[in-house]
Amino acid sequence: MDSGFMDEMAQRLAALGVAVVRFEFPYMAERRVTGGKRPPNPQKVLLECWREVYRQVRPLVAGKLAVGGKSMGGRMASLLADELGADALVCLGYPFYAVGKPEKPRVEHLAELKTPTLIVQGERDALGNREAVAGYALSPAIEVSWLVAGDHDLKPLKASGFSHEQHLQAAAERVADFLKD
Repeated sequence: MDSGFMDEMAQRLAALGVAVVRFEFPYMAERRVTGGKRPPNPQKVLLECWREVYRQVRPLVAGKLAVGGKSMGGRMASLLADELGADALVCLGYPFYAVGKPEKPRVEHLAELKTPTLIVQGERDALGNREAVAGYALSPAIEVSWLVAGDHDLKPLKASGFSHEQHLQAAAERVADFLKD
C-alpha cells in the first residue's frame, strides 16, 4: 500500500487502541506494481472489492466493525455501510464533489444513511469545504468534524497556527473517541 496518509493514520489509530485493516483497490495495486498512472476502476468493481474485504474480515472480528477510508475509499464505504450492516462508518476527507464541481454534489445517499458516521473534513477541502457542505441535507446519523483551515489531506494553512501533525492527531483522536461510543 502506497499511502503515506493512511500509513500515518493507521499508526496513530493503533496507538489509540483502534485496530485497522487496510486494503488496496485493484487500480491502486496496479499503479504500485507498474509505477504508471491508472484511473480508478469502475464503481461496480470498487464496491465489489469492498464487499469482498468485508466478507473476509467480518468473521475475524468479535466486536464492533467499522468501515471507512480516505477520500474515494470512504465514499465507496459510505455507499455500502448500510447494506453491509457495519457498526460505524468513518470517512477522512470525504469527496462531496469532484474538484471544481460543487454544483454536482455526490451526496444523495448521505441523506438516508442509517449507519453512525463520522466525517473528518478540512474546512477548505477542495472536494467539500465547510460552506458547501453546510448546504447539503445529511442524515442525522452523520457527524462532520471540521479541522480549521485543513485541506483534503487535513493539512492546514501555516497562518492557522496548526500543524499537519496536530490535525492528524486530532483526527485520530476524534475517530478513536467516536468508535468507543
